[in-house]
Amino acid sequence: MIQFNPMSIASGTINPVQNKATPAEATESFASFLKDALDGVAAQEMNVHKVNDKFLIGEADVNDVLIAASKAELSLSLTAQVRNKVIEAYQEIMRMQM
Repeated sequence: MIQFNPMSIASGTINPVQNKATPAEATESFASFLKDALDGVAAQEMNVHKVNDKFLIGEADVNDVLIAASKAELSLSLTAQVRNKVIEAYQEIMRMQM
């Protein structure tokens, strides 16, 4: 992973600093990030169900339901877009000649 020093960016000289992460550590880090993102999408879906249940018993406003549903829809849409990009990248790698 490459990190940039903000002072170097401000002065116009960008000097990347290499982290000493092994491929296994990078893979684990990405897997952890992906799991957290998917857990967040699942949590938003569960929130929609909770708000919907509250609406049915009269404890929530229709606006709360619509906002929760919109947030969950956007998260799911983003997840689908990321999945599509990952699949495209994988297919492009598989088409490369060695």
